[in-house]
This record gives sequence, structure tokens and C-alpha cells, in this order.
Amino acid sequence: MLIGEVARRSGVSTRMLRHYDALGLVRPSGRTGSGYREYADEDIRRIFHVESLRTLGLSLRQIGRVLEDPGFAPSTLIGELIAESEQRLSREQELLERLRAVDASAPSGWEDVLRIVELLRGLGSPSAARRQQAVLAPTAEAPARLLAEAILSESDPNVAGALRWALARAGHDIVASLAPGLGSEHVEVRRRAVVALAEIPGDEAAAALADALEDADMTVRGHAALALGSRGVLATVPALLGMVVEGVSDVEASETLGEMARESGSAGRIRGALVDALSASAGDTAARMRLVQAAAEMPSDIALDVLRRLARDDDRAVARTAAALADMLERRAHADGRETPSP
Repeated sequence: MLIGEVARRSGVSTRMLRHYDALGLVRPSGRTGSGYREYADEDIRRIFHVESLRTLGLSLRQIGRVLEDPGFAPSTLIGELIAESEQRLSREQELLERLRAVDASAPSGWEDVLRIVELLRGLGSPSAARRQQAVLAPTAEAPARLLAEAILSESDPNVAGALRWALARAGHDIVASLAPGLGSEHVEVRRRAVVALAEIPGDEAAAALADALEDADMTVRGHAALALGSRGVLATVPALLGMVVEGVSDVEASETLGEMARESGSAGRIRGALVDALSASAGDTAARMRLVQAAAEMPSDIALDVLRRLARDDDRAVARTAAALADMLERRAHADGRETPSP
């Protein structure tokens, strides 16, 4: 079969067939009397083998090696091709994200495009100082989505703080850009998301934080509870008391419960939850001691009522601490000229 017919039937151009011949990859078995290349059936099968291997990303040199050495094991070469493909996909994904970031910034001209590209380069630096400088630069305005993605992947606390500051200036789509981080399978990403959301005022952020109260990670739940508790959301009371019991940011949780009891008008409800937590923690002296400290943060009438009862507790360490705190609160009230409730 002559080269033109082979090209038509195989879909491989005559130019490429000549190239294969020059490389010694597929040489026609014969020549006509006029000197034209003449391909046998075995040559054509080899052409198809070459084309099949090219679809896997093998170079012509690699294909030649494979075809000339039937004993060549494919596993090593295939592994190398997989690694190369993964690296290429990673580069392509990075390019795609970069283009999306530029597009999201709605550039009005090439100056805007260059500004975003420069910010992206800065955020991609291995130097934390360089990343922070890029965020704080006067021309570093960026779309919320870009900043949120950077926050969710940033491990340096100083850079993360700068990013949150920049995100607050973005003005719109802030919560929508951060909220997906709460659903990440990686706990560190969820923690970064909840810290950023805790700094954002408004009902939209509060709704996202409310979902985080159900997170499997205590740190995520704690950040959400403290943020919502400071806004007077009573649904956080169980989570805050849980933090006290577990000893996770228990001082902050106790102070937040105390402020809620003073300002929300639901002091009785918080007192009841505290008493229930004390009962549920029977036998756990360390947890009950932390709850005693939390009781001392309550408004004085509630605090003294709970502490006086605990001063008669069967756990001597709890009873002594409660009695000491009650005595301190009573003396403080007398010094301030306030009446204390009767025991």
C-alpha cells in the first residue's frame, strides 16, 4: 500500500508518516520500482500501535523504546506519565483559578488585570512576609472570593489577619465566599472559616455560624458559640456550657455566659442550664470546678444563689471554692453598698 493510501486509511498525514520513517519508528517494508514507499500489513499495524501509544502521552522516543523492546515493563513509564499528567493538571487548574479570579474582579482595563495578577503572585509566595505585604499593599483590592480562598488556605496567623481585614473591606459576597469553608472535610479549613465569619457582623454571618454549632470539631463549635453568644444568641448556651465542661476556652465561655445573663433578659434560663450542667457533671471535679467559676461570672443574685447551694456540695473541693467565691462576692457587694439576696 502506497503512502497516500495509508494516510487516507489511517488518518495519519503523509508528512507524519515520512517523519516516522526518518526517525526509524515506522519504516515501510518495501519500495516500488519508482522508489515510492510501500507499506505492508505489519507496517500499518505498527502505525496504529504508535498512534495508540501517543494517545497516552508518550513521546516518539518513548514509543520507539517500547516497540523495540517487547520485554520493557510498562509500569515505570506509566507511573512517570501519571506524575507528569498530575503536574500538568495542577498547572492548568492554577491557571484556571487565576483566570477566574481576574474575571471575578470585573476589570475595566489591563491595569486592573495586572493588579490582580500581581496580588495573586504575592499570595502564592512561600514567604509569609511577602504574602502579608501583598495583601496590605494600597493597590491590593480584590474580589471577596479570591480573598476568602486565600484565608481558607493560609496557615500563618499574621497573614490570615491581614486577609480578614482586606475581606472586610470587600463589602459584598463576603459570607457567601467563606461559608463553603465550613463544609470542608479538612478541620483546619473549617477553623479558618469560622474565625473569619466570627468577625463579620450581620444576620447572614450569624446564620452561617449557627450551622457551625453542629460541627464535629470542638474548636469550630467553640468559635461559633463565642461569636454568637457575644451577640446574645441564646441557642449557644448549651455549646458554651459544653466548652466550660470540656475546658476548651472555658474562661471566654464563662465570661460570655455572664454577659448574656446580664443583657439578654434570660438570666433564669441560663441559670437553669448551669445548674443542670453541674448535676450532669457529678463525679467530675475538674469540670464542676470550672462550672463554679462560670457561676461566679453570672449577675450577683444568680451567682450567690448557685454558689451558696454549692457551698454545701458533697465534693469538698467544689464546696470550698464555691464558699470562697460567694464570700468574695458578698464582701464586694457590701463594699459597693449593694444588698445581697438572703441565703
